Amino acid sequence: MKTDTRLKLLPALIILLFVLVACKNDAKTTGTDSVSEPQATEQTKKQGQAFLKDDESTPNVLDIAIGSADHSTLVAAVQAAELENVLVNAGPLMVFAPTNAAFDALPEGTVENLLKPENKDALSNILKHHVTPGKYDKEFLKKFKKLGQANDQSTTVEVKGDDVYVGGAKILASVPAGNGIVHVVDKVILPPSN
Repeated sequence: MKTDTRLKLLPALIILLFVLVACKNDAKTTGTDSVSEPQATEQTKKQGQAFLKDDESTPNVLDIAIGSADHSTLVAAVQAAELENVLVNAGPLMVFAPTNAAFDALPEGTVENLLKPENKDALSNILKHHVTPGKYDKEFLKKFKKLGQANDQSTTVEVKGDDVYVGGAKILASVPAGNGIVHVVDKVILPPSN
């Protein structure tokens, strides 16, 4: 009786196997046909942690900047300097994030000039001057006189009453991030000229 049942199931298993193989081959063909050349090129350009998205993690410093309407110029600068992956690493990082108004206060044409591809190194140096290791709130920063920045330079910390100034820029607000903290500042912190 067992042999009869096995013989009856054998044709059904063979048909099922053919259907599965056919579906698998169809999925491979469909997958390669649906990817156009421009999409593949764009995907290869934008690689790294910054371009992986998930809806469960605490936003990192880059996510916070991207989500802020007051930091669109900063985000454009980070993208032009290709520093997205730097801002999503494990950290902890403190980012002093100038507002759009802070960038607007620079001499006319400065931002546009820095965003040009040939000025990527200078832009990168300025942006790295806004980043330092650590996750210190405004109160803790009051204990510092200087901070070492990601561009291997340092900047001053001053306390005036309850206000904290880093490199001459006043901290307006602070937002904790999954990989550090974002301190919103009212000025672009320029590195010392060499």
